[in-house]
Amino acid sequence: MKISELTAGTGNVSLEAEVVAVSEPRNIEKYGRTLRVADVTLRDDSGTVTLVLWNENIEKVAEGAKIKIENGYVNTWQDKVQLTLGKFGKLDVVS
Repeated sequence: MKISELTAGTGNVSLEAEVVAVSEPRNIEKYGRTLRVADVTLRDDSGTVTLVLWNENIEKVAEGAKIKIENGYVNTWQDKVQLTLGKFGKLDVVS
C-alpha cells in the first residue's frame, strides 16, 4: 500500500516507508499511567504521513531508516490523517 492511498478508518495497513523526522517524545497521562508518545513523519514515493508511536516503539526508529508497518490502522487527530500501530500492528526496521 502507498501513503497516498491511506484514508481514515483504513485497517490492516501494510507499507514500507522512510523515516524523515522523529519528534521529541512527550509524556501523557492515560488510564492512570504515564505513557510516552512521539510523532514520526514517514515518506514514500507517493507522499508523507504521520505515524504515532508509543513507548518502546519510539526507540526502534531514527531519521533515514526504512521501516515496514504491518496491520496498521489509519485514524484522524485534529483533522489530520495519521497512522498508528494500535494493539495488533507491527513495526520492523528494514534498513
